[in-house]
Amino acid sequence: MKRCFAGKTFRRKLTRCEHHRFNLEDIHQHERPYLIACTQLSCGALRRILLCAGLPHHEILEIGCGDGAVLERLAACGFGRRLTGLEISPSAIRCARAKKIPGAKFESYNGSDVPFHDQAFDLAILTHVLEHVEYPRRLLYEAGRVARNVFVEVPLEDNARLPDDFVPDAVGHINVYNPRSIRHLVQSCGFRVLSTRLMHSSLPLYVHRKGRLRGYLTYAMKDFGLKCSSRLASQLLTYHYALVCTGNLENVRI
Repeated sequence: MKRCFAGKTFRRKLTRCEHHRFNLEDIHQHERPYLIACTQLSCGALRRILLCAGLPHHEILEIGCGDGAVLERLAACGFGRRLTGLEISPSAIRCARAKKIPGAKFESYNGSDVPFHDQAFDLAILTHVLEHVEYPRRLLYEAGRVARNVFVEVPLEDNARLPDDFVPDAVGHINVYNPRSIRHLVQSCGFRVLSTRLMHSSLPLYVHRKGRLRGYLTYAMKDFGLKCSSRLASQLLTYHYALVCTGNLENVRI
């Protein structure tokens, strides 16, 4: 099967795990504009993570931390005493470590098993991760095992624009969610949902992706949709959904 990534052609058909691993490596090595966009996306993620401000957050683990953009911003605003990032991509780990974020350390992992003991953290963060992984429930179990509370954020791509058949995309999304399905998923893993928020990306990210005029128009349209009818808007367009969850250790064991 012929496939192209960042101007390179590959003919071997990749499994979903291989596709995701290679895709991350390719992004971090060749797509600097994409990394800029990810950093801008972290601004919005930070606002939503601060939904956890009322919960203990001295020890924070981010699973799928990428180049450390979210943890960098958490450190800058003093949210969390010790920060740990896990990432599947070696090149992303190198980028994160090069930032020398105060109080933060970064480690690689295999994408499913979290290498820490039970309840080692106050808060685990999975922001824009579950749409990439082959076994999202297993990763949620692991997050609930190592942390007392879990923050989850996903794009809501199960909407009217979703095609009938799966089509591989440039950023490795293999799972799609709507507000009901992601809520059911975390609850089926033994979590109790404490709070949720439906939002969309920041204006600078739209401008970066679409140019100034289209970026402003897209932002205004999606913002108007949220204010008029958030439920209808999320059925028509792609937004982001954040959940703050908690669960007891017995419920989240595999």
